[in-house]
Amino acid sequence: MIQKLTPPETEVADLCHENPYLKAHNVSVFGNGDQWLVFGHGFGSDQSVWQLVAPHFSKTYKVLLFDLMGAGSTNSHSFTFSRYNTLHAYADDLLAILEEMDIQSCTYVGHSMSGMIGCIASIERPSVFKKLILMAASPRYINDDNYIGGFELEDLLEVFAAMQSNFRAWATGFVPKAMGADIQSWPVREFTRTLFNMRPDIALGVSKTCFESDLRPILPQVTVPCYLMQTGMDISVSIEVVKYMAAHLGGKTEVEILHDLEGHLPHLTHPAEVTAMLQRALLWAA
Repeated sequence: MIQKLTPPETEVADLCHENPYLKAHNVSVFGNGDQWLVFGHGFGSDQSVWQLVAPHFSKTYKVLLFDLMGAGSTNSHSFTFSRYNTLHAYADDLLAILEEMDIQSCTYVGHSMSGMIGCIASIERPSVFKKLILMAASPRYINDDNYIGGFELEDLLEVFAAMQSNFRAWATGFVPKAMGADIQSWPVREFTRTLFNMRPDIALGVSKTCFESDLRPILPQVTVPCYLMQTGMDISVSIEVVKYMAAHLGGKTEVEILHDLEGHLPHLTHPAEVTAMLQRALLWAA
């Protein structure tokens, strides 16, 4: 779990515990800074994925962590397939969390699907977001004319079929490939843990929502400054996707490719490098 190096103020802790909406998303807050830093996690993980990174910012920021609905740490009874069949519903959740916490300005760090969730939320309420830091985010995973998303539709259909047939077997094979790490390593075991915590039917539904979405049309509407980060080798998101986003986002952008790193979850496999990258992104004068 996240190590809370600095306890939040009592009233903030009470709010997170007593407010039903914040409690449903397991919202937690720590840190002493005057500015807010909000972390959103990707598919298959929960807020614990930031455990080696987020505490480093507790001296200079108030840090907010939350779980996307459908993560194994949330109450799965609150997840409805009819609502969460687009990323817009998750963006509404993010905005509701910020509103309940009375956060009027923040820097948002979004990994993978949470990167695009932050983009959608920023279109709806741009004044709330000073900056978006997008890690391994993709507006479209499926290849089409003049666009390389990384996957053919037939490949994804095979993935969905494998998830539905034997979720645990699929996940066991998927995780080390996605992370570019040895199957026995702690990061692989940690991501496997959070992925196994998801209900298989919810995991399948969320993966379809992510992989079948096409958010390329909204990119020009994202006017908040965006710092895009990508590892040199990621089977889920290619460098071509990051370049496409940088060329089509509507505001100022900066791209950082960590060429020596591999995998889709570098905040687990390479936390020191990701922490240093976030520090550079936070200092970036957008």
